[in-house]
Amino acid sequence: MNDLWIETGSISMNKHGETLCGDKVELAGGGDEDLTLVLADGLGSGVKANILSTLTSKILCTMISGGIPLEECVSTIASTLPVCSVRKVAYSTFTIIRILDNKTARIIQFDNPATIVLRKGEVFDYPRVTRVISGKTIWESTFPIELDDVFIAMSDGAEYAGVGDLMNFGWTRDSIADYAMANYLPENSAKFTAGLIIDECDRLYGGSPGDDTTVAVVRVRGRHPVNLVVGPPEHKEDDVRMMNLFFGKEGTKIVCGGTTSNVVSRYLGQPIIASLDYHDPDVPPISRIKGVDLTTEGVITLSKVLTYAEDFLDQAKLAPAWSTQKDGASLIARELFENATDVNFFVGRAINPAHQNPNLPITFGIKQQLITSLADCLKKMGKHVRLSYF
Repeated sequence: MNDLWIETGSISMNKHGETLCGDKVELAGGGDEDLTLVLADGLGSGVKANILSTLTSKILCTMISGGIPLEECVSTIASTLPVCSVRKVAYSTFTIIRILDNKTARIIQFDNPATIVLRKGEVFDYPRVTRVISGKTIWESTFPIELDDVFIAMSDGAEYAGVGDLMNFGWTRDSIADYAMANYLPENSAKFTAGLIIDECDRLYGGSPGDDTTVAVVRVRGRHPVNLVVGPPEHKEDDVRMMNLFFGKEGTKIVCGGTTSNVVSRYLGQPIIASLDYHDPDVPPISRIKGVDLTTEGVITLSKVLTYAEDFLDQAKLAPAWSTQKDGASLIARELFENATDVNFFVGRAINPAHQNPNLPITFGIKQQLITSLADCLKKMGKHVRLSYF
């Protein structure tokens, strides 16, 4: 094992007029554990396609991550999928990306557009061999991974974008690869990269997708810890112990809350430099303390971060706001969602009467509940999260 971290992100877009997506992405592992990602595309669209892709992705992800031989996995899929009453076939294409020991990539592909791999921002022509299993021609690839490798898997809806409208033959895989290279930055998260490509697909479809479209991205990156302290300890005599542990950790330091900032200011012997710049009228302005990377208000700011986190786990529709703005909530969101691999929360249990504001939603009325909800979201993003209470 090494210090590499495996990050994933995916976004789907339903065919125009459909309430269910015929594509499905299933995950197991990731981070510093072996990763299995399966992107399945069911035959047709709507309910039938959704059932086919859901069964395919779940079965393959469970079996492959469990070490079951590929022949048995494909045979199980062939014998399990329900037969379409119209087309008289049971059919779902799939792409499997495996990262083992944070050292080796294995890609298994059946009838989906070939996975794009970027290495140092350029298309990497990885080796591929074919074999026939249960009547299906399967492409297989195995090669060592490197830092900043980006794997881009997609359903065929991505290649169909623009057919009969902006392009004669749609957005080809080579064109998608060129677009990914042109927009590549080493710091772009997997979810951000998936969103860039999906947004372009939507534009080429003219806002009315002609097919279910999914992009799933795997990014190989280094670890980046983030430490966030909110609230003073329940007992004042624990201030120094809490600060020693917080500042003893490697990584980015974020301080949330006015009272917490005062504790940090006393500990560091540095003044709090306040600001009256409201980059977002709903988010209190940030402050500055020498030795701290980011200093913000507490509950109101973090409640906004939680809203962004819940949206990020869905379709990231609010991402354009937090990815560019300079208010405290946006800055925290970028650090936690895009940059962090490990997040350490230091939570003081002291009760602040201001947090009992009846105008705040009940889940935000108690600081600990807010942090717990945010921590749960970050775990779903694949982060390593640790909570310490004082």
